[in-house]
Amino acid sequence: MTGPETAAGRPLALVYRGPASLPGCPEAVAGMLSRGPWQWEVRFTGPREELPLSAASLSHASVYAQPGGGTLVPAYLRLFRRRRAIRDFVRAGGRYLGFCLGGYLAGATPGFGLLPGDTDRYISMAGATVQDDGDTLIEVSWRGRPRTLYFQDGPVFVLDEHADASVLATYADGSPAALVAPFGAGRVAVTGPHPEATDDWYTSQGLPVLHTLDLAMDLVEEAMRK
Repeated sequence: MTGPETAAGRPLALVYRGPASLPGCPEAVAGMLSRGPWQWEVRFTGPREELPLSAASLSHASVYAQPGGGTLVPAYLRLFRRRRAIRDFVRAGGRYLGFCLGGYLAGATPGFGLLPGDTDRYISMAGATVQDDGDTLIEVSWRGRPRTLYFQDGPVFVLDEHADASVLATYADGSPAALVAPFGAGRVAVTGPHPEATDDWYTSQGLPVLHTLDLAMDLVEEAMRK
């Protein structure tokens, strides 16, 4: 799926930036998408951006990315008027990328209702290896291999029975930490941890710097499959 092209002849990837995100989160996603092999024109969309988040803007895009941010309910209250436009975009063949809060927003209570199931707070799960909402590191199994990622109160994905979804990563208890699922003619890719995290995220929290962009790009590559 390539989608409409921009005036520069490249497919458009939109990254939300606004009050339903936090500084640094949209920029990390945009940087990862720009460094990938997809040759997209990456632009920000939001209430104070040149491109508003609207059905008209999405009609020119191949990808819409919802980055990390604050807490779910306030973010959803800022975005719920865009719910139909986002759902219609994905249903028609667009790709939705959700990182942490963007993963929560792909769920249903509340959220855009893009997943074959819902989300929950991983730190609230009985077998969680992280029990608080501080910035930390978390061990996951990504395509069967152990990896350590940046984590801050990310979601666990609770799939319906017999859900059509490809689980890319699991937490220590085996629950989904990252997955890709179809929605209409489009695809939804979500992750609880932050594989897109940049070096300054780690250093600002006194954490050892890890390089996990390969996992972020793997998530995007899986989303772009037909």
